[in-house]
Amino acid sequence: QVQLVESGGGLVQAGGSLRLSCAVSGRTFSSMGWFRQAPGKEREFVAAIRWNNGRPYYADSRKGRFAISRDNAKNTVSLQMNSLKPEDTAIYYCAAGDRNYGLGFRSQYDYWGQGTQVTVSS
Repeated sequence: QVQLVESGGGLVQAGGSLRLSCAVSGRTFSSMGWFRQAPGKEREFVAAIRWNNGRPYYADSRKGRFAISRDNAKNTVSLQMNSLKPEDTAIYYCAAGDRNYGLGFRSQYDYWGQGTQVTVSS
């Protein structure tokens, strides 16, 4: 049974950092992604990574502040978030799929975690 379990969310002041992790069990996937959803807004792409070569992809607005990485041995994917802003406040979701294209689209992922809350105070 496939499970994606996120951790690492919490409350942080603007300018601070958080590191989210997603533990994957059941199998490995070709690609992993992070999305986020703020209250009243659509779920949006944050970052993705190809599992075989570790190539990262980012939403333009997150480049430079966020970094995605994977740990093959632990079967986890992480999202390091720096210089956080109040507008980064959202529930962050981990996603997994077997496609290596269009990784910015929710439809490319087959499995989702339950999400972890990130709150950035001003």
